[in-house]
Amino acid sequence: MATTEVHERVSNASIAGAVAGRIARTVLTLLLSGVVLVAAWYALLALLDVDAFVGKRPLDVYDWLFTVGSAPENRAFIADALRITLVDSAVGFAAGIGAAVVVASLFTMFRQVEFAFMPLAMLLRSVPLVAMAPLIGLTFGRGIAGNAAIGGVVVFFPVLVNLTLGLRSASPQSMDLVRVNGGTRWTALRKVAIPTALPNVFAAVRISVPGAVIGAMLYEWLFSASGLGVEIIRANSQVQYSKLWTIVVVVTFTSILLYTLVSIVETVVLAKWGPDAGKN
Repeated sequence: MATTEVHERVSNASIAGAVAGRIARTVLTLLLSGVVLVAAWYALLALLDVDAFVGKRPLDVYDWLFTVGSAPENRAFIADALRITLVDSAVGFAAGIGAAVVVASLFTMFRQVEFAFMPLAMLLRSVPLVAMAPLIGLTFGRGIAGNAAIGGVVVFFPVLVNLTLGLRSASPQSMDLVRVNGGTRWTALRKVAIPTALPNVFAAVRISVPGAVIGAMLYEWLFSASGLGVEIIRANSQVQYSKLWTIVVVVTFTSILLYTLVSIVETVVLAKWGPDAGKN
């Protein structure tokens, strides 16, 4: 019992250390990236000689959010629109992840299914989402189903490909060992293939999280009357360039933040259940 408790404490300490190290590296990377992005922002506008009325600088965005007389209303507006977009993103993300996990599992357990449907999936992936969006809207409507379909398409394909590759990378000997001891295909998938595939899953999720935000904005632009997707179009048509640049900055920062959160979750999950868990 004492040995088990000591092992658990060491394991938890190693996980906490890994998370702390990831957070520290992430914060440093974000700070450096922020400095580079701001410098590139100023340099690009100066290089292209963009008029200050159209090309807003970082200080203009800061003023619109914090110093002008309408700043409190501006922040409330951005927060409300961002909340709607995050909800829409979560719907599309969940739909895409769920569908990809189901299909990739079927591909792994039944190779005939993969041979039949993977080429079709890749063919659909080659069609631009903007071209597919009107058809999706007509098929699924303008509600949560249409939102899930558009966001799900963005998330589905990278997760499907990476997850399938990850599941295929499981050791054949380990898979055979489960079956020899009476395990089913599902048992082998759950006990061996899924832990092996976790690094691939998180690699796909890191890519898909910003994509889910873009998919939600596309849905809002085409089919909704609220959210950052439609507001960025309104701001452009109404010549409200400070609002337009602020929305771009908020979307970029939100995508980076979500990417960072996924990286932290990845560190915890892989340390606890990944293929190399407990080896250190």
